Amino acid sequence: MTRDQLLAQLAGLRRARVAGQRAPHKPLLVLWLLGRFATDGSTEVSYADAEEPVSALINDFGPAVRSPSQAGQRAALPFVHLERSLWELRDAQGRPLDSHTPGRGTVLRAHGARGRLRPEVERALAEPGTLAAAVTLLLETHFTPALEELIVEAVGLDLTELEVAAARLVTVGGVRRARNAGFADVVLRAYGYACAMCGFDGTLGRRPVGIEAAHIRWHSQRGPDLLTNGLALCALHHTLFDLGALGLTVEGRVRVSGLYAARSAAGRATRQLDGRPLAEPAPGQPGPGRAFVAWHSAEVFKSAERDGEPVA
Repeated sequence: MTRDQLLAQLAGLRRARVAGQRAPHKPLLVLWLLGRFATDGSTEVSYADAEEPVSALINDFGPAVRSPSQAGQRAALPFVHLERSLWELRDAQGRPLDSHTPGRGTVLRAHGARGRLRPEVERALAEPGTLAAAVTLLLETHFTPALEELIVEAVGLDLTELEVAAARLVTVGGVRRARNAGFADVVLRAYGYACAMCGFDGTLGRRPVGIEAAHIRWHSQRGPDLLTNGLALCALHHTLFDLGALGLTVEGRVRVSGLYAARSAAGRATRQLDGRPLAEPAPGQPGPGRAFVAWHSAEVFKSAERDGEPVA
């Protein structure tokens, strides 16, 4: 398998969905495996060893589920359903487990299930630059920049090293969708260089600091570089917004996830944003588009009422 063939297969991962909801289970499993490969030179792992860390990744960076039992075994679905062109799955006796195996932790543990990326995939990953290209592709395809450093740290990779190695990444399947370099300026000017949620407007000299332009519908998920798809947010609330701890209502108010908790007064200040109206953009400028708010509510916001798991 060549580098380009591997990247093409990663770009073509089937995306599980339920009721239109984003399900990044497979890319998170693969990213975790790539972290193991970078550390150990192998991706072979038992389901029992993968269940806790991969389920935690899916809980942190994917939509929430209400059931504690489901939350604890979310690694089971991608462990079973990751494409067999990339992945080998066997029981304790070395017999193949096919994609019809029930995607439940109890079943996989009972089988003594073990998986690994196929030998030809591991050989391709060992080629210079391929690991970085694979990580970059998965992050750009499924997530948003504010989460990239958090994800690579969680899987045991170094973002700085990856950025250097991936500097000449060639996009698979055509030209990478370009970002509009003027998007940030338009959004920040419209909101007066202040956080639309908490009002933070810090400067260093005459330069604004800690204020960022956030996409409501992520750029990686076909979110346009339009003011109606943007918000000026402080760095803290941008990250919490992209993690789903914060959201929006179509009436233009802040939502705080029922799963968010904090002990300190500073942490509780975010809880107190719940129901607060967003700052309005400058006169004559449009606020958040309802369709983009609806996307974020369905795909990112961690509603405590949400339950159920997607299937592959």
